[in-house]
Amino acid sequence: MSRLQIVALVAAGLAVSGAAFLLGRHSAAGSGPSPAAAPASAAAGERKPLYWQDPMVPGARFDKPGKSPFMDMQLQPVYADDAAAGGDAGVRIDARVQQNLGIRTVAVKRAEVATAFDAVGTVQFDERVSVAVQTRAPGYVERLAVRSPMERVARGQVLATVFVPEWLGPLNEIVALRRAGASAELLAAATERTRALSIPAELVRQAEEGRTPEARQTLLAPAGGVVVELGVREGVAVSPGMTLFRIAGLDRVWAVAEVPESQLAHLARGQKVQAVAQADPGQVFTGRLQEILPQVNAATRTLQARFEIDNRQGRLVPGMLLRLRFDGPAASRLVVPAEAVMRTGTRAVALVRRDGGRFEPRELELGADLGDRLEVRAGLAEGEEVVASGQFLVDSEARLRSALGGLAGPPASAPTATGGAR
Repeated sequence: MSRLQIVALVAAGLAVSGAAFLLGRHSAAGSGPSPAAAPASAAAGERKPLYWQDPMVPGARFDKPGKSPFMDMQLQPVYADDAAAGGDAGVRIDARVQQNLGIRTVAVKRAEVATAFDAVGTVQFDERVSVAVQTRAPGYVERLAVRSPMERVARGQVLATVFVPEWLGPLNEIVALRRAGASAELLAAATERTRALSIPAELVRQAEEGRTPEARQTLLAPAGGVVVELGVREGVAVSPGMTLFRIAGLDRVWAVAEVPESQLAHLARGQKVQAVAQADPGQVFTGRLQEILPQVNAATRTLQARFEIDNRQGRLVPGMLLRLRFDGPAASRLVVPAEAVMRTGTRAVALVRRDGGRFEPRELELGADLGDRLEVRAGLAEGEEVVASGQFLVDSEARLRSALGGLAGPPASAPTATGGAR
């Protein structure tokens, strides 16, 4: 083959190769995106988080992913579509998983509830019906009829006989004037003197009748009850103003109860209360609040309340224990079952069921403890559903999802430290 033929063949091959290259480039440009356009398209389809949060403490929001400062779990991202749908708090659990976990919810309701609480009271003497027996003249106890304290006495019963020597002079003077036929003025002056000396009218009348004066005073019980104080013995001297006997009545007694300071707002003077004897629950009494003593026990944070109880049958004696039942006025209150509330230190939390299988923790302000129910003052609305059983399983599910999500590790550009709360 000549040189000219070889050159022609090489030129033809180069021409075919160039045409094939141009054709392939044109086909590639028309069938798919360029390498520079592919990343831009992928980035356009990503969901960008608005913020990160702890699903069990949704109030705090963070700018960056990381570990929650409240719980031992990773922060969860919240996206724009989640926030628009109201799913910016709590944790979402599939219905099948809810059934497997045995989650049970109840509705928040209003109920007519009367504030009631119990307290223990001690029976005491009613000091308002206590009376003192005294003598207004110096003398000595000639005979003592009641000899021991805490002895029961009846109204009009003889307590003691007191001899008063200084009464003999004025009484003998009246007898002498009567026998001498003295004027009415002198007799009136002598009688007035006996009144100044507190001589009993019965002794004065005996002297006016001319009988031999007796300077003895018989002390009678002015009221029935118990002799709580015995200040004399037979034969001892007495002086004016000296208390010989103190008698406490038993027809009415006090029940003094220790009432918690937090229940003070539910008490009012005149309020009725039921009292049951601790030793015999069959004995029920009715009392009325008389007074709340203006002093708080710093150790127990309680106040003393006095209740007046009718005891005309004499079944109550001082020192007995009574269980007092306070029933306040009924009012409409928002209540939830006690089992639906989780207490974490100083916080009370309930899990509220939301749409889409989401459960949101809600911090509550609790009111009165109603036994198996709790009053809710703030944090819930009527009709909302709260988790009554399985709360800790929901918390465990949130922790498990956080742990499984953290196995993949954070993105290369994401910091590992917790972001600052907004």
